[in-house]
Amino acid sequence: MIFELLTKDPNTHARRGRLHTGHGVVETPVFMPVGTQATVKSMTADQLHDLNVEILLCNSYHLFLRPGHETIHQLGGLHRFMAWDRPILTDSGGYQVFSLSSLRDINEDGVRFQSHLDGSTDFWSPEKAIDVQVALGSDIMMILDDCLAYPSSHFEAEKSMHRSLVWADRCKKHREGRTPEFPNSANSGIQVCAPALFGIVQGGIYHDLREESATRLVGMDFPGYAIGGLAVGEPKPLMYEIIDRVEPHLPAAKPRYLMGVGTPADLVEAIALGVDMFDCVMPTRHARNGWLFTKDGHIVIKHAKYKDDPEPVDATCGCVVCRTYSRAYLRHLFIANEILSSVLNTIHNLYFYLDTIRRIRQFIEFHHFDEFLREARKAGFTPS
Repeated sequence: MIFELLTKDPNTHARRGRLHTGHGVVETPVFMPVGTQATVKSMTADQLHDLNVEILLCNSYHLFLRPGHETIHQLGGLHRFMAWDRPILTDSGGYQVFSLSSLRDINEDGVRFQSHLDGSTDFWSPEKAIDVQVALGSDIMMILDDCLAYPSSHFEAEKSMHRSLVWADRCKKHREGRTPEFPNSANSGIQVCAPALFGIVQGGIYHDLREESATRLVGMDFPGYAIGGLAVGEPKPLMYEIIDRVEPHLPAAKPRYLMGVGTPADLVEAIALGVDMFDCVMPTRHARNGWLFTKDGHIVIKHAKYKDDPEPVDATCGCVVCRTYSRAYLRHLFIANEILSSVLNTIHNLYFYLDTIRRIRQFIEFHHFDEFLREARKAGFTPS
């Protein structure tokens, strides 16, 4: 993986870059739709192509449980399995283990967890997290980290941060000894490329711990760095404060990834602080719940006021849904519990996120992102 830093906004820390991976080029800043179980819910690969999705996030924890990383490996890797020919980033499962706190036990060697599907028990070491992701064949892998809940004491955060650093070192050393291989890859047309491994900065809400984590990870020389353990309940201003404190300690020549964030406003603020990559289930999950994003905020399509509304969701939106369907029709689909409701709502919300990011790139290229930022704060989401 190669990262090009193309330009920076002169009045903020916003950056315009380009990631070169084995499965294509990714323009940054970038938003990665979440395809947790090898699918973005309700979307086909062709629909994602039509939206010009450049990279997807999939989760190794869920794919390990079902259908199994070895099954996917035998079928030629995750790209072939899900018929996706563009880049894929896989999360190591650290956040999923964190969210299943009642079903897991963490120690210095790794984490023992109980499947939420059938109750079976397994143990993940940092090395196994790498083995699973190598078997999947993603373009970007994440280290196994210890994601801590909010609030946590300084003592707890320090212990968790040091554990994550030890695991990061073990992941990197194990990754350097692995080569992705797929059955009959030489004759099958399967593209086999060495994945990049990103480190993850931890440390809770404590500036000293975040700075120590970032500095020591940079010393390990990862191809990219993520900021983890945020958007877990802390106030938004505190999240932005942590990003701001971490940014100077990360190398400018490598990509920065804010994990699991967030709202359109979060993306705009974090880009201003120097972040390049994002993922979040919000646009797809909200779509299935009838929550649709617009330049003026959001609408909840099930509300009775839309029953006879002939207008599109957003008259300024260029997506196929807004060009074709009325709010009244979308409300009817949602109330009738039609599958098409999830499909159309997801197309619109993903388009909104991706179009917002595309416009941000243009503002950074012309060195006017500070203007976009002012308008975004005034509007609450993004300017038209």
